[in-house]
Amino acid sequence: MKKNMGKVDRTIRSIIALIFAVLIFTKTVTGILAIVFGIFALIFILTSFVSFCPLYSPFKISTLKEEKTNK
Repeated sequence: MKKNMGKVDRTIRSIIALIFAVLIFTKTVTGILAIVFGIFALIFILTSFVSFCPLYSPFKISTLKEEKTNK
């Protein structure tokens, strides 16, 4: 599993997951929508933690900056 998520992408996903969690725990969102938000929050946290998004792979998308090598 090759990393394909950069720091900014991971940060944005973490912030969105946090917002979803706050909406759920404050009961601003309930029912089916709360379940959907919870699932998305878990996915966003997991993909941020491992720096890999499976949906990016088929489209060859990478937000990870290439490292400069000294040659």
